[in-house]
Amino acid sequence: MQRILITEDDYTIRAAVAAILKDNGFEPVYAKSCEEALRSFEGCDLCLLDLMLGDGSGLDVLRSIREKSSVPVIIISCMDQNSDISHGLDLGADDYITKPFSGQVLVSRINALLRRMSGFSDDMPEGLTAAEQRLYSYFKVNKGRILSREQLLAYLWDSKGEFVSDNALSVAVNRIRGKLAGRGRIITVKGVGYKWED
Repeated sequence: MQRILITEDDYTIRAAVAAILKDNGFEPVYAKSCEEALRSFEGCDLCLLDLMLGDGSGLDVLRSIREKSSVPVIIISCMDQNSDISHGLDLGADDYITKPFSGQVLVSRINALLRRMSGFSDDMPEGLTAAEQRLYSYFKVNKGRILSREQLLAYLWDSKGEFVSDNALSVAVNRIRGKLAGRGRIITVKGVGYKWED
């Protein structure tokens, strides 16, 4: 059974999310503070992370997680401004859901992220987020082809990029480049996008 960390300081929301997870075959793990989240995330398959916690910011938790792990992270927050969403994604979150949300949508996002994680190849560089791993795989599948920034944003976030700053793609590409270690290279095609070369 896959373990999902729920980092949420509101008991009612935490209990509701836990019930949704249990009904869909997941084992919920609970954290109501930044400190508890940092103690608990390593044994989990995916983390649901609120941004406003009693003892600090969920963004600080996200930064700490990304220093140690590529475990998938979905931010769940009432902060719904485009700048909040893009900042969370820039820091390494794999998805962002705003409150209030549908339980069905939450489970679909979790399942999609876990499916993507399970399909990655053995030559994946270590330390990439799930979104960066997905982008890496997309580059390799399309090797030699020029991929526009719009194509990459649409593929990576399953949207036309409306909730993601253009900078988020640049950050993801630079993180991948820094970890390639001879696996190939990502060429910038000025004014267009990027291309993978072996």
